[in-house]
Amino acid sequence: MQSSSHYFKDKPLFGLDIGTSSIKVMQLDTHNGDGLVRGYGVAAYDPNTIKDGVIDDFKGLAATIQDMFANKIIGEVNTRRVAVSVPASKTFTKTIDLPLMRDNELLEAVKIESEQYIPMPLEDLYIDYIIIERRDNDVELLTVAVPKKVIDSHMLLTRMLGLEAMAFDTTILAAGRLFQQQISDIPTVLIDFGAASADITVHDKKVIVTGTIPGGGNSFTELIAKKLRISEQEAHIVKTKYGLNKSKKQSEILEALQPRLDSLVKEIRRMVRYHEERSSSQQKIEQVITMGGGANMPGMSDYMTNALRLPVRTCNPWGNLKLGKLQPPSEVEKSLYVTVSGLSLIKPRELFL
Repeated sequence: MQSSSHYFKDKPLFGLDIGTSSIKVMQLDTHNGDGLVRGYGVAAYDPNTIKDGVIDDFKGLAATIQDMFANKIIGEVNTRRVAVSVPASKTFTKTIDLPLMRDNELLEAVKIESEQYIPMPLEDLYIDYIIIERRDNDVELLTVAVPKKVIDSHMLLTRMLGLEAMAFDTTILAAGRLFQQQISDIPTVLIDFGAASADITVHDKKVIVTGTIPGGGNSFTELIAKKLRISEQEAHIVKTKYGLNKSKKQSEILEALQPRLDSLVKEIRRMVRYHEERSSSQQKIEQVITMGGGANMPGMSDYMTNALRLPVRTCNPWGNLKLGKLQPPSEVEKSLYVTVSGLSLIKPRELFL
């Protein structure tokens, strides 16, 4: 898509991240340099509003977002152009190799290849791709397919709100954009702990391969509650206060979470092997960066470091953002803004190259 209007290219947009149980927005002031936050906000909503990635209660969700804009924005959001997140867990993402061909032939080739691994008719999907690397004889692509009903429901919501949807991005690709703003070129595994799942990606100058496993912050709470025979509210307090750190209940907490942690470690190791077998780079994965609400559980980084034999640390989405005179978010809320920060970093002119 192209535009001859430089004014239109420079019109700002904001990020809208509709998570499992909360909505986040953020706008950066592009006229004063990247990283200056013009406005941000978060609001909780009923998780039953969305079913399997498809919005079910449009009026309820729209009312929540309208109330957020009216009463819960720190600073201001002064544009109606928006970049919207899509849950990585509801997408089909795969790295593929194709013979060298013209750019205008790639999408059709991607569709033909996608039929081999996606268990849905292609007519029910939106398909796109990112070029990872062009080599002498072939090209490596990261392909993304999303059910049309997921995108269409979010598109309808933006129209109800009087917004103009300019881009849709998966949660993990948005997180990768944020990571790229903050870190050097060290090959890295990124883990975004959401409420319902953990999105994992290998990032080596760009996103290389992605995956999702079930079990996020909410499942940790549920498992602790069941093991300790306490309410989920009490389990949430135990999780956020003690987590995997040494405590009277440490062994029971670890026993409760062990199956989820084992699955996470196994998937990370698989993705590291995949990258090292396919990469033309001589550099190996050197670190793991965690983000999202689940990353804040005490003891998680130490546990992962010991299990993977790699340094693990938590990414602060506000590390490269400047608040100016705006009130900073609370420590509890900081980690919620990973995806929306990445969305807000999309430069308007990138959409019209």
